[in-house]
Amino acid sequence: MKSMLHADHLLRRLRWEEISPEYLQKLVETARDEDLGGLGLATPPAVAGDPTTALLAPTTASARARLVARTPCVACGLNLVPHILHAYLTAGSGARAGGEFYVEDGDEVATGTVLATLEGPAETLLRAERVLLNFLQKLSGIATLAATFAARLRGTGTRVLDTRKTTPGWRVLEKYAAATGGAWNHRLGLHDRIMLKDNHLAAGKASAGERLAAIVRQARLARPDLAVECEVDEIAQIQPVLEAGADVILLDNFPLPALKPALDLIGTRAWTEVSGGVSLESIAEIARLGPDFISAGAIIHRAAWTDIGIDWDA
Repeated sequence: MKSMLHADHLLRRLRWEEISPEYLQKLVETARDEDLGGLGLATPPAVAGDPTTALLAPTTASARARLVARTPCVACGLNLVPHILHAYLTAGSGARAGGEFYVEDGDEVATGTVLATLEGPAETLLRAERVLLNFLQKLSGIATLAATFAARLRGTGTRVLDTRKTTPGWRVLEKYAAATGGAWNHRLGLHDRIMLKDNHLAAGKASAGERLAAIVRQARLARPDLAVECEVDEIAQIQPVLEAGADVILLDNFPLPALKPALDLIGTRAWTEVSGGVSLESIAEIARLGPDFISAGAIIHRAAWTDIGIDWDA
């Protein structure tokens, strides 16, 4: 039987409470400073800020605006809104900005749904508008595509996983969005699983036979606190990996006809994952063969931004 020792790690969905507030603040401030101060340019602008808003929005004016879904989607990123608005408040002004939220992250919403009403200084809402929408549109797009992938597996025992194919600096948020939409999270980074991929095995001259088994056993002994996953790309590699006690066997780029005999050979002796070119068109057919997991990088790197807008209240 497959080991349940690391089941809580293998069956994981990142929750908002697990995300560092310091990470969120840094990411939001980076986005703000790109917009207001040209962060990233070798020669930043001589005068930073938003001259358009400075001309048109008196600092004393207050405003209300609505966040509206222009298309159906799974909402995600609403928990970030207070962080973003706070980052745009003028230091020392004593002003406040916030929102009243009508949906939560993970809710499926229809076209025209008002997600939230925002209220605060007009200058704050105007300056924050684009960055706020960038976060919401990107994260809601990932959650929406994740929900579409997950729906293709409904009624099966197979779970869809994301991958580490994420935007640098955005991994935790993107994986949170994938989980919000119904996917499950693969490892969050190199740090939280031993994953012996083909290049690791090639570098260690351990792609087959006893040498392959020895590497898996060595990994289990070195870090018993971590799940050990081993990638195989041919059926002959499976038996040595099984005998060495890998927790997960990743069947990478197996042609569909070769997947069933590979999965039958593994049976319940290890968790099984299928990867390689998985799409919305192919995932249901793969799931019918009964793997525990199917990983799809497309959930994140092919997600289109959702259309969400801000409508200003007169």
